[in-house]
Amino acid sequence: MFKSFWGSQEQQAQPHPQEISTDSWYPPSVVSSTSSSRPPTSSVTSSSNFSVSRPPDRSNSFSNVSPAEAAGIIAQLKDKSLDELRKLLSDKDAYQNLFHLLEPVKTQNRVRDELRNETLKLTRANLEKEPRIMELRNQVTVFISIQFSLIPELLSKFLKPSTLLLRGCSAKSSAQLSWLLSKKSCTT
Repeated sequence: MFKSFWGSQEQQAQPHPQEISTDSWYPPSVVSSTSSSRPPTSSVTSSSNFSVSRPPDRSNSFSNVSPAEAAGIIAQLKDKSLDELRKLLSDKDAYQNLFHLLEPVKTQNRVRDELRNETLKLTRANLEKEPRIMELRNQVTVFISIQFSLIPELLSKFLKPSTLLLRGCSAKSSAQLSWLLSKKSCTT
């Protein structure tokens, strides 16, 4: 059903092989779309007299171009002759030269260079801080190992009075004392 519905339009939208330059470095879809400034707009009329046309395929790269930037690009291309435009399509170097002359490309290149320079500065600053970070890490490791080595000593220091107290008491009084201590620790 859809094939017959879109069939006539698809046939018209397809470029003829003899129209595409074989020495172009662009894909055929790009070359065929540049042969006309407008996309094909043939339509099929249905039985209810509505005109239906297929939306043109658009690249996502054009969606980020502002109208002012597009006007600048068009102005650059407007001054070119037909031969120069054909050369842009077939010669990658000519295209790259024109591409790098466009103001949005210059701006993006400038921003890219600034970001690269800032990244290099941050990387250098981080590398300069690396010895200090390693020194602090070593200090923390030493501090932690010292603290862990003191734990048994501190534990024995705090357990010594309670063990002496428990030795001097009977079993009944030690149970009461232990109960009182646990009750006291639960309330605090």
